Formats: sequence, structure tokens, C-alpha cells
Amino acid sequence: MEKVLGIIAEYNPFHNGHLYHLEHSKKITNSKYSIAVISGNFTQRGDTSIVDKWSKTEMAIQNGVDLVLELPLLYSISSAENFATGAIKILDSLNIIDNISFGSECEDISILNNIAEILCNEPSSFKTILASSLDSGLSYPKAREIALSHYFSDTPNFLEIISSPNNILGIEYIKALKRLNSKINPISISRINNNYNDIKYSGNIASATSIRTLLKEKKINELYNLLPKDSYQILNKNIENGNFVPDIYTFEKEIIYSLRKMELNNISKLAEISEGLEFKLKKSANSCNNLINLLDLLKSKRYTISKLRRILLYVLLGITKNDLELSKNITPYIRVLGFNENGKKILSNISKKNPNMQIITSVKNFMDLNTNNNLKLMLEKDILATNIYTLGFTKNSPSNLDYTHKIIYKEK
Repeated sequence: MEKVLGIIAEYNPFHNGHLYHLEHSKKITNSKYSIAVISGNFTQRGDTSIVDKWSKTEMAIQNGVDLVLELPLLYSISSAENFATGAIKILDSLNIIDNISFGSECEDISILNNIAEILCNEPSSFKTILASSLDSGLSYPKAREIALSHYFSDTPNFLEIISSPNNILGIEYIKALKRLNSKINPISISRINNNYNDIKYSGNIASATSIRTLLKEKKINELYNLLPKDSYQILNKNIENGNFVPDIYTFEKEIIYSLRKMELNNISKLAEISEGLEFKLKKSANSCNNLINLLDLLKSKRYTISKLRRILLYVLLGITKNDLELSKNITPYIRVLGFNENGKKILSNISKKNPNMQIITSVKNFMDLNTNNNLKLMLEKDILATNIYTLGFTKNSPSNLDYTHKIIYKEK
């Protein structure tokens, strides 16, 4: 089979920058086929997807991705490390991926590779500095940054490199490839015109953050030149139909209700809760009625806003430490969200190379027939997440879409 490109993305939503990344990546790797592993209805930085996972899949397929697979919830809303590891596990298990391409703020992938090497091996001096920084009350990302600075003090703009969101994910992708001893080759495509968190934009390329900001400000017409035509039409249709969830604040009452209802020992079992944070969560939820005030009460040197927002998603979705530990110890299933004619060929080739692999095209069949309880539990989390997500719709809020929604298919 000709070369296959792997991409890991949120496509929240699929915009012109994503289109550039896809087309440029296929060109420089000489890939005929492409597979994207995308997060579902909730995202890694503790937020909602603005449209559901099938709408994001349709955007991707309409713009040239051949096969879209879902990154299970337990990966898509966890730390950068687990997010990356879950996605790489999926791509590596297919046994057909030649290259993986990711966007980054760093033009030199060798720097990202060298950083990943240190993080994989964790030399004794690295561990010592990391532990000391954590003991002083710093967040893990900041403590890791300080420990890495010991090795890369001569690298220009090192602190900027290690603190940029897409560089962080890129390093985690490379780490995961190394730990799996994968044959997949990583390549980095530099972001053009803007960075991930940029709100302002120029020309027809804008960050997903700026696009979501425009949506919240109801400046829909300004998006016309920032999205491919198909993406714009799909997004607009979702907005008109009320199938649009702008952010985590849509669920603020449900989250605060859950915290007020939960016992302290149950809060302490939620993922990423440590050092008595359950007491602060409970106390804060009892004294405010919106997430802005709640986050303001919770923020500290130790807990970044992104981590706190993830924790609030764990509250909403009932994700425990045991759930995340499970995700780290298994190879996830292959869940198909959509494909085109080329994608059909890719699926056929995957089946030939992996005759024992179960590819989920019917959630009901998988839940009825699969005997792996860990994988079933993981899929149950995806199903629940969709059922909760649709409560954010302003018109109809159907449940069990994972059972009833058809796979997205595009004929040539």
C-alpha cells in the first residue's frame, strides 16, 4: 500500500490552518492516504467541542482526510502525556502508518526530539530538580520546565519552546513513539500566521481559539474566510439547529450541583485530585454559583487553569483515578467515525494486516459481543459523554447517539 499519514487533532473546528497542515504534510511525506485520530465531544484543555464529533468528522472528510477514528474520552480529556499516548497507541496498532505529522511552534524537530529523549530517560539530576520544584509548590508543567532548563540552557528561546501548547503535545507524541518503539516517523509542520492561543488574526488563517472567540461573540460572518467552505456550512447548520455547545460554562450548574452533592471521599477519587484539593473544591462549590468564580477560588501555583478545567470535566463526567489508570494500561479500541473511498481501502488493509483486530463500526455489536470489560468500560465513558454533551444543545437533546448516529461516509 502507498504511504499513509497519521494526524492527531481536535478539529475544533476544522479551519484553513488545518487544511494547510493536512495538504502540506501529505505533500512532504509523499502520502496518498491520511488517517486522523480526533477527540470527541470534550477536549484536552478542559472544554467542550463546539460541535459534536460526527460534525467534526464530516468537516475532516469533506476536506480530504480519508479515515477518521475517535480518540476515546479517557485520553481526550486527560493530560497532554496521556492524550498523546492514547492517540499514538491507536495509530501504532494499525501497522500501516508511515509518518505522523503535527503542528508546532518550533521549526526544528530535533530540539523536540532531544527534549523527548530526556523526558523518556529521566536522568537522576532531572528527577532531583523536578522533585525539588514540585515540593516548592510549583505546578508540574512549571517544575518540568525548570528541570529541563538544566539541560538546554544554551538552546535559544528554550523557555518559549517548552511552554508553547503544540510543542508540548509534539514532545509527548515523540515520547510515546519512543516508549512504544514505534516505526512511525514524526514530522513537525510550523504553524503559520498565529499561535494556538492567539485571539487576533490576519488574512484567512486563524487559530481555533480565535475562531471560537468569534463564535461566542456571534460574529459568524467573519468566519467565512477562515474556514473551508464545507466546514463553514456544517458549522452554520449546527448553529441554526441549536446543536452548538460553546464551552464548558454551558454545564456550570451541573458541575456545581455535582460538587455540592458529592461526598468528600468521592471527590477525592476523581482523576488528578491530590493534596487535599477535594476540600477546596467542596468549599468553593458551596460558596459560588458559576464556574468563573469557582476557578478563581481554585487557581494556585500548583494548579493551572487548564488542569482545573479538566478536573471540572472529571466532575461532570464522573472520571476517576482508576479510569485514567485503566487507560494507561491498555491498547484502546479502533472506533470508526467516518471515511471516504480511500478510507474504505485503508480499512480493508488494516483488517488484512491485523486479522484479529476488532474495528468498531457498530457500538451495539461491540457492547454485545466483546468480552474485554476494560474496553467496554472505556466505550461506556464515550457513550455517557455524548449523552451529557447533547444536554448543551438549545433545541433537541437526543441521547444514545453513539448507538444511532450513522458513520460519516463520502463517495468520490
